[in-house]
Amino acid sequence: MKTLFYRFLIELTNHKFTSHLLKKFAQSKWSRALIPSYAKVYRINQAEMLNDIHSYENLHEFFTRRLKKGARIIDKESNTIISPVDGVLEDYGVVEPEKIITVKGKQYSIKEMIGEEERIAKYIGGIFLILYLSPSHYHRIHSPIDGEVITQYTLGRKSYPVNRYGLKYGKSPLSKNYRVITEMKTKYSNLLMVKVGAMFINSIECTASHQDWKKGEEVAYFSFGSTVILLFEKDSFEIRDHIQVPFDIRVGEPLGEIKC
Repeated sequence: MKTLFYRFLIELTNHKFTSHLLKKFAQSKWSRALIPSYAKVYRINQAEMLNDIHSYENLHEFFTRRLKKGARIIDKESNTIISPVDGVLEDYGVVEPEKIITVKGKQYSIKEMIGEEERIAKYIGGIFLILYLSPSHYHRIHSPIDGEVITQYTLGRKSYPVNRYGLKYGKSPLSKNYRVITEMKTKYSNLLMVKVGAMFINSIECTASHQDWKKGEEVAYFSFGSTVILLFEKDSFEIRDHIQVPFDIRVGEPLGEIKC
């Protein structure tokens, strides 16, 4: 009953009209007055921001803020996978033979998430990682390793919450939300990075127009709190032993190693 009620409330508010209104407000001059309180409530580290808090024209500019050079240290080892975002590693596991992943006890279809069945086979038996970004996090997305973008495409329309309540009660948000799927080829193996949009401001902006990505370079940003999913080929990735979920992590910090 709780699940049905939660979904009903989300369906009432998660429509194109309400999303458009919220987006317009966040990009308007009227939203500028909310920036100081937003920074206070979410304990934003202003010392690492590229620009002064009073220089942002609206809430959207502040939300998608850049950081000062050197604010994030990028691990330099060639075979490490770094976190592409500031966030929380909420879960990880193995892609099962039935083409599903289990996140917080709930099953998600990789076929539905990726949309191209011929692309899935090499990821069966591989590791997946779920990285969640809250409104308090820095929302620029960076490349997890050096590699070439093989393909990048979008799927989905609406976006439901991807926080812990959304994962528990939502209707498969990781597989159904608006998302941008990127497949990368590295010198070791391939990987998939799925950028999942969140409720209301259904926007993922890709900032890298070139195909050769360097580890740590900015490639996209979210316009609202959201999630990044990394999927690795079978026997190609090993997560660091000390990582236990939930695990706070920042851009540039190693999640594990690609097996050479």
